[in-house]
Amino acid sequence: MSTDSTHWWKNPELVQLYNFLGKDNVPFHSVIFPASLLGADDHYTVVGHMSATEYLNYEDGKFSKSRGTGVFGDQARDTGIPADIYRFYLLYVRPETQDSSFSWDDLFLKNNSELLNNLGNFINRAPMFVSNSFGGSIQQMDLSADDFNLIALVTRELRSYIDNMENARIRDSIRNVLSISRLGNQFMQLNKPWLLVKGSDIEKSRAGTVVSLAANLACLLSVLLHPYMPEVSATIQRQLNAPQSCNEVYEDFVCHLDPGHKIGQPSPLFQKIESSTIAELKKRFAGQGPAAPSKHKVTSQVINHNMNYMEWLQEEWFHGQLMANKVRDLKAKKAEKGVIDTEVKILLDLKKQLADAQVPSAVTETGGSKRREVKVTANNVTSSPAEVERLNKLVTEQGNKVRELKTAKAEKALVDTEVSKLLDLKRQLALAQGENPDASPAGGKQKGKKKYCAKAAGKPNASLASVRRVCRDDHPREAIIWLGLLVLL
Repeated sequence: MSTDSTHWWKNPELVQLYNFLGKDNVPFHSVIFPASLLGADDHYTVVGHMSATEYLNYEDGKFSKSRGTGVFGDQARDTGIPADIYRFYLLYVRPETQDSSFSWDDLFLKNNSELLNNLGNFINRAPMFVSNSFGGSIQQMDLSADDFNLIALVTRELRSYIDNMENARIRDSIRNVLSISRLGNQFMQLNKPWLLVKGSDIEKSRAGTVVSLAANLACLLSVLLHPYMPEVSATIQRQLNAPQSCNEVYEDFVCHLDPGHKIGQPSPLFQKIESSTIAELKKRFAGQGPAAPSKHKVTSQVINHNMNYMEWLQEEWFHGQLMANKVRDLKAKKAEKGVIDTEVKILLDLKKQLADAQVPSAVTETGGSKRREVKVTANNVTSSPAEVERLNKLVTEQGNKVRELKTAKAEKALVDTEVSKLLDLKRQLALAQGENPDASPAGGKQKGKKKYCAKAAGKPNASLASVRRVCRDDHPREAIIWLGLLVLL
C-alpha cells in the first residue's frame, strides 16, 4: 500500500473515496469541500460515496460528558467487557436510517444470545468436534444434497454481505454474518454428527463431512467478522490454523481448509455477561450534574481543574431558559394550577442552583501556552448542533403551517395559537444558538436581502468575501450554494 498521498488524493480514476460522518457534517463534505477540490483544477479525488449516520442516544436520553451520562471510550475499557463486544454492538445498532440508542439491557441480550449462543456456539462447536473425534484433521468431504443446499444458502448470504459492504450498509452486513452462523447451527442440529460418529463406517464418514464443512464455514465467518471484531477474527483463524488465502472472499462459498489440514486448539470465544454486571454498569453511567463546590463559590482554580462544572453550569442556564418559556406558555394557555405549580417549582429549583453557584463574571482558563477569559453569558451558552438543527426544522415546519392558515383565511384564534407556537420555537432556537431572544435586530427588518444576496453573488466580479458579507447572517444555505458556484468558476 502506497504512503504517497498523491496516489490517493490525485488518482480519481483508480481511487473511490468513501466518507463516514454524522449527518450534520454532510453539507460541507458533499458541497463545499468537493467544490473547492474541483475549483482547484488539480486532478483531485472527489468523494463518491457518503455514509452519513443519524444520532446515537444513550438509554432514554442523550450522551453527556458534562453530566456523566453514558459510557465513553476510556470508561468502556475499565468495564471488563472486551473491546470487540462494544465494536460489535455499536455497529449492530449503527443509526444508518434513523436515530438509535445504546442500551445496556440490549447489549446484554445481544452478547448472550447472538454472540454467545449463536455465533460463539457454532464456531466453537465444529472445530471442537474435529479436534476430539478426528484428531484435529479436516476430513474428506463427500457432499450430499443437504450439503449443497447449505452451500447455496450461505452463498446467498455471502453475496448479500458483499453488496451491503460495497454500499456501506454496515449494519445490514453484520446480520448476514449472524444468518450464516444460524445456518451452520441448524446444519449441525439436523445431521447430529455426535450420533453419526458412533455408528458404522459410512455414518462416521458422514460425520467427518458434516464437521469439516462446518469448520470451513467457521473459517469463512472469521473473515466476514474482521471489520467488526478484529480480535475475535484473529482468534478464530489462530484456532483453525487457517491459511492466509482464506482472507480472500469470493461471491461463492469456497472451502479453504482442505482434507488433511490440521487445526489448532479450539476454545470458547465469548463469555456470558451477568445481569448483576449490567445493573452495576447502568447505575455507574446513569449520570448526574456535579454538586456545587463548598461555600457555594466557584474560583478560577476550580474552573481550571474541573471544566466539567462550567459545562454543567451552562447547560443548567439553558434548561432554565427553556423552563421559563414553558411556564409562560402554560400561563398564557390558562393551564390547570397544579400543572403550572409543578413546572414553577422545577424552574425555581434551577434558579436556586444557578444562584448558589456564584460564578465570577470572568474566570481564567489555561490552555497550552495561551490564557483566555471564559465568561458565562447568554452569548456563549449554546446548545448542541443536533438540538439547533432540530429546532430549525421545527421553526420551518411551524412557519409553513402559519402561512398555510393565513392563506386559507382560517379563524383568527386558530392563527394566533399557531403564531404563538412559532414565536416560542423561535425563542427556543435563539437560546439554543446562544443569542438573546428578546433583542431586536439592529436597524429593524431588512427587506429584500435574499434578492440582493443572489444578485450580489451573481455579479461577474463578485468576490467570496462580498457573498459571505451579504448572505452569511440571514441566508446561510443560499450562501453555501453561491460559494460553491464561485469556487467552480
